[in-house]
Amino acid sequence: MRELRSSAFWRAVLAEFLGSLLYALLGLGASLRWAPGPPSVVGAALAFGLAQTTLVQALGHVSGGHVNPAVTLAFLMASQLSLPRAVGYMLAQVLGMLAGAGVLYGVTPGPVRGTLGLTALHPGVGPGQGTVVELLLTAQFVLCVFASFDDRHDGRPAMAAVPIGFSLALGHLFGVR
Repeated sequence: MRELRSSAFWRAVLAEFLGSLLYALLGLGASLRWAPGPPSVVGAALAFGLAQTTLVQALGHVSGGHVNPAVTLAFLMASQLSLPRAVGYMLAQVLGMLAGAGVLYGVTPGPVRGTLGLTALHPGVGPGQGTVVELLLTAQFVLCVFASFDDRHDGRPAMAAVPIGFSLALGHLFGVR
């Protein structure tokens, strides 16, 4: 529990909160229908991917730039993160995402707001199918995160943000429809 008294721990938790807030704000904001017609899947995928890339690059040195509870849980399960840090990160991520959605709600005109980017299953896709796709896409993303931060990959962890962002965009391009 000495970790909880560390200023580095609280800086990392704050970084995860801020990263999650910005991720939700930017990603969901790009998913809104600002013009008539169907939403742009490519635009939303790129927004989420670029937001993830930017936040991993900006916050990675402070907290690892997880910004996603699935990544934090995977790092905990792989014994790369302590339990108190994982719990702190996940709480900060959930609160940050809620705060980001709240800010977006506050700055978006009512007619554009809609469901704030909330997605639903396609009518032809059942809950079981949707769950399997989500699990596979999350696994693909988490595996990319682990591979990107692996020291055996040329010793260039600064480049980790790029494949992580591309991986997230790829998952959105496949999974959104």
